[in-house]
Amino acid sequence: MGKEDFLVNLSMGSNGVPVRDRSVETAHPRREVALRYGIAVAAVAVAFIARFVLASILKDQAPYLFLLPAVLLAAGVGGFGPGILATCSSVPLVFIFIANYGAVGWSEVVNGAVFVLIGVGTAWIGERLRQARILALTREAHLQSIIDIVPEATIVIDGHGIIQSFSATAEQMFGYTAAEAIGNNVTLLMPSPYREEHDGYIKRYRDTGVQRVIGTGRMAAAQRKDGSTFPMELAVGEIWSASQRFFTGFIRDLTERQGTEARLQELQSELAHVSRLTEMGGMASAIAHELNQPLAAIANYLKGSRRLLDGSTDERLAILRDAMDSAADQALRAGQIIRRMREFVSRRESERQIQSIAKLVEEASALALVGAKDRGVGVTFEFDPRVNLILADKVQIQQVLVNLIRNAVEAMEESSERSLTVRTTPADNMMIVVQVDDSGSGISEEMATKLFQPFATTKPHGMGVGLSISRTIVEAHGGQIKAEPRPGGGTRFRFTLPAVTEEEFTDARR
Repeated sequence: MGKEDFLVNLSMGSNGVPVRDRSVETAHPRREVALRYGIAVAAVAVAFIARFVLASILKDQAPYLFLLPAVLLAAGVGGFGPGILATCSSVPLVFIFIANYGAVGWSEVVNGAVFVLIGVGTAWIGERLRQARILALTREAHLQSIIDIVPEATIVIDGHGIIQSFSATAEQMFGYTAAEAIGNNVTLLMPSPYREEHDGYIKRYRDTGVQRVIGTGRMAAAQRKDGSTFPMELAVGEIWSASQRFFTGFIRDLTERQGTEARLQELQSELAHVSRLTEMGGMASAIAHELNQPLAAIANYLKGSRRLLDGSTDERLAILRDAMDSAADQALRAGQIIRRMREFVSRRESERQIQSIAKLVEEASALALVGAKDRGVGVTFEFDPRVNLILADKVQIQQVLVNLIRNAVEAMEESSERSLTVRTTPADNMMIVVQVDDSGSGISEEMATKLFQPFATTKPHGMGVGLSISRTIVEAHGGQIKAEPRPGGGTRFRFTLPAVTEEEFTDARR
């Protein structure tokens, strides 16, 4: 990077906004020195001319009185050097003036020495003040340059809400220039109802001293110059300067972040949908087998009914009625399986309602355990009567259960013992524990550390997103999920969900 590129980068903030030069513009160093000393000479000349004009009135009285302000001005503006110059040039002028009215005595010498001492002290004090002024201006310029490159908009207001400082990022964010914003009430940047309420908040804080926003971040809405609004994150700090209260606000535009979060949420929803479709792909062949059985039974019952109808008598009507009832039951069973499949794979908005965990487990198991009997898997359900109701999204929790149960069934394919247990138990803090145990081969230590990470899988054709999505769903419901070795071999998955008491359920139905 060349020197010119380096200077260009220094002049640009981290957000690409040119940094305004807040430093005091000074002339060339030599010209500045000449100006400081020129002021000293001019001040002494003006003071001497004024004293000379009044010579006919004052005679030789108080000759240093008119020159002392010149020394003060030279020292205050120029510092030590110009102050000494003003002092040294004033003394001979006074002696020349006094000589016109008589001889110069010891009293004049003493007065001159005292004037010199006062002049030197004034020059020293003036130099200290000048250095302090330069340091303050430098610090102010440094602070302002830092504020201008902060990616958040920085706004300083006084105790009455009047804008005192408006950073370059704030100019870009709100559309106002610093000149347009400074001096106006900060409500200029707020939409209703924040605009009408803000001054009351400041007054309440001045009266009570209770901090509600200061020191903490909050979400709010802001308004640009063109009238458009945008979401923002606001952090406010309080400072005191010269017995005056000021508030510094750091504002971050959340428009892009909220858009990103919305896109991520949509992507996660799409990924969950794909995961459900993938699960359905694995269940399709087994479901086809399960559907064939009730449909074949329907056909057999109907054929038998047809034969009965061909030679029907009154005695056979009862048998015919039973056969038709059985056929209807089998048809309903097939329809229920199809309905559950459609609910499981359909995309829908999250909707949490009070649900029976036992019913959710049973319905999810009906999907996940399709074909499990053919694999020799024994299934046991243990529902604790003390806990049953939960506040949850039905399809999402069923997705977690289907995923865990199918994983358990697949983990036991090579096991001699194939035992699957699903149980519910109460937990602390009004939670319900749902536990899925299998007698499979277990999980390796290496896999256990990344079990819930996306795309981590031991299946040859697995996507590795099922457990990751399950954890997201459980945590979104306020619970936790974990896996641990099962005593006696296999794996135990446990996840928690918020419980609902019978009183809460009764109140919700009113």
